[in-house]
Amino acid sequence: MSDGSSFYITTPIFYVNDVPHIGHAYTEVAVDVLARWHRQRGDDTWLLTGTDEHGQKILRTATANGVSPKEWADRLVETAWKPLLETVNIANDDFIRTTDERHERNAQKFLQHLYDAGHIYTGEYEGYYCVGCEEYKQTTDLVDGTGEYAGQPVCAIHSKPVELLHEKNYFFRMSAFADELLALYEANPNFIQPESARNEVISFVKSGLSDLSISRSSFDWGIKVPWDETHVVYVWFDALLNYITAIGYGEDEDTFNSRWPATHVVGKDILRFHAVIWPAMLLAASVPVPKQIFGHGWLLVGGEKMSKSKLTGIAPSQITDTFGSDAFRYYFMRAISFGQDGSFSWEDLSARYQSELANGFGNLASRVIAMVVRYCDGVIPTAGPLSERDAAIHATELRATDAAGEAIDRLAIHEALTAVWELVDELNGYLTLEEPWSLAKDPAKRERLETVLATAVRGLGTLAVLLSPVVPLATAKLWTALGGTGVVTDQRIDQASEWTGSGRVAPLEALFPRIEATVEAAAAVPAAPAVTAVPVTEPHNA
Repeated sequence: MSDGSSFYITTPIFYVNDVPHIGHAYTEVAVDVLARWHRQRGDDTWLLTGTDEHGQKILRTATANGVSPKEWADRLVETAWKPLLETVNIANDDFIRTTDERHERNAQKFLQHLYDAGHIYTGEYEGYYCVGCEEYKQTTDLVDGTGEYAGQPVCAIHSKPVELLHEKNYFFRMSAFADELLALYEANPNFIQPESARNEVISFVKSGLSDLSISRSSFDWGIKVPWDETHVVYVWFDALLNYITAIGYGEDEDTFNSRWPATHVVGKDILRFHAVIWPAMLLAASVPVPKQIFGHGWLLVGGEKMSKSKLTGIAPSQITDTFGSDAFRYYFMRAISFGQDGSFSWEDLSARYQSELANGFGNLASRVIAMVVRYCDGVIPTAGPLSERDAAIHATELRATDAAGEAIDRLAIHEALTAVWELVDELNGYLTLEEPWSLAKDPAKRERLETVLATAVRGLGTLAVLLSPVVPLATAKLWTALGGTGVVTDQRIDQASEWTGSGRVAPLEALFPRIEATVEAAAAVPAAPAVTAVPVTEPHNA
């Protein structure tokens, strides 16, 4: 049950060196589902997403394509990254770019504050640098190259050679916050989730923290260090600050205080940046740490992490053009345990679309409404005395509502859907056992027929409310067909089981129509072309 509190949730901001693939869309959908759920629960909800546009990788990509870094970023944001939100139906409240003046101005304020407080000093550093990750790598993060990179150390994530750099930079005294970070993790076990991610971070910090190089002088695409404009701010230090610059840090204290702290949902490959560097930065600046950092797993294709550079990247539109955005959203939230790695296959997507969405939920909705039209002239009947089966359906409505809400509080989206789908399956089984089509043939069983249909309609209304954060287009249509008051997104999701239904139903088109295209044909649709004209490294999210 919500207490009407603030719920601020963020996606990572995504690197704009290439177009998005379904791995990026997976993260966007997960965060959107959580935000929609909290909005319907009455929380003051704010969803932030955006793009990370500074750094050496962007500079190199833009140069290779004969444009300036800003021109490159503008092109990618408008033609690829913002359209992604429409493709998978994201209801974000804000979209921040690290080239926004509001971000650059207030990021500099944050950095100056740390410098004035003595948390930043000048030093020299030599180490292996992965441009794809925009990160100095420890030797334990490297593997031996193979093929054309044989004999060279390569990044374990990108399988590309790292560069040995030696620079005179500004450093953040991150090592000074190791004990405070460990105390934070100990005091708040939910600060980093899932448990495997928490254990990884604790082990990393206990092994010893080094100070962090936070500037670069070998290139100039980035935010200028305010006290030394010959340096630009390290792209990760810059990018992490988006979470607070977007909500007023440095210039709108009231808005900032009303929204912060945030729940950050990130890929596990960037967990350390968010669970170690970011809270250390905030502790140094005397800003409250985030509410929670959740590291979800990788989306795998053919056993490998989704990657443009390895040609495993699939454009979201390849799926939505055939199956629709609702099916995309449902599939990735249902088929993958949120927090764990998950494998995508066209065969599994097609099978779940047919069995769970079309035959399970969609056919249930069509059958119930069609029977109300046929047997009751479209008027939703009033239930008579309830049988044990009727009462069991009502009990499942309540159980599904409570269990799904509890799962959402743990960010276990897949468990929330499992709880809701118990009601889908039970309603289908209920109709099979009660046989309203047979009851309709016997006038003496009219009261029983009306009770069965009233029970089924009520169950459908509960499903429309509970599933609206996941399949918003289908549930909006269903809610209208059920004669629901207002729009479904205005209904309290934590009270979904209380809807009873009255008035008339309206005709309902198939929520998940039969798809004639084969899986092979859908998979063969060309991915959205990359704007790049040369091979590029895989995007990272910050």
